[in-house]
Amino acid sequence: MAYVPGVALLAALVAGCSAGSDADDSDADSKPGSPTVTAAPPGKYRTLPESCRAVPRSTLQDLLPGASGLSEEQQEKVYEGTATVTYDTDRKVGCRWKSDAPDASRNLSIDFERVVSYDPAVSDDDRAREVYGTKQDAAALPAPNGATPSETPSGSASGSPGATPSGSPSGSSSASPSNEPSGDTTGVDPDKDLRPRLLDELGDAAFLDDVLTRAGSTAQHRTVSVVFRTSNVIVTVQYTEQPSDITGVPDSRELQEKAQALARKLDETLSE
Repeated sequence: MAYVPGVALLAALVAGCSAGSDADDSDADSKPGSPTVTAAPPGKYRTLPESCRAVPRSTLQDLLPGASGLSEEQQEKVYEGTATVTYDTDRKVGCRWKSDAPDASRNLSIDFERVVSYDPAVSDDDRAREVYGTKQDAAALPAPNGATPSETPSGSASGSPGATPSGSPSGSSSASPSNEPSGDTTGVDPDKDLRPRLLDELGDAAFLDDVLTRAGSTAQHRTVSVVFRTSNVIVTVQYTEQPSDITGVPDSRELQEKAQALARKLDETLSE
């Protein structure tokens, strides 16, 4: 067979161009700085507990003493609670209870919020930290011992600009001065701080708020709130007492202890 130089040369040129193209593509793929998007991990929790069944009956009996004097049928109605209206039970649920007694009425509420990040670069946990941090900042907790507030576990400073030193919600001027609960503190350990504060050993981060208010000529009512975050779920417990006597002042110590005890039970329930 005769040798055709032109054909051989054309074949060599084609082969060379193909090899060069593959090399260029390989170099382009391996260039540093090529964007590699890795989705952030999802949160630990995909569902929420049934809120009106989250509190044991024995705990409700302790928190709502006024129900004990009611008929069995009325007690059942009090203890079953009223579910919070919500349009997505996978994202937010809650329940409310109320009991009245001759000396005082008590209200209890719990709320569960499952935080989901819709940004693939931000994890559910990180988004939950932001949401929790907003709630903590809104409480404007006082700095311990008058010190300058340091960065909180949520990643935001509780002493942010515009925060109210009183520790009460913005616009509420009826809280006890300097956040010192003004209830009966007889027998309370003088070293125990009852002011609004951060809490240890509860979820991943937690705080307690304590607000005493008076509306018009009615008795003062005190609301203790415990808010904590566990992974991508934020739980809020609110426990309120209003005495029948307009001169009565609810006891901070009792309300705080019971609200914290319930919050720890809920934290254990989530961890199961």
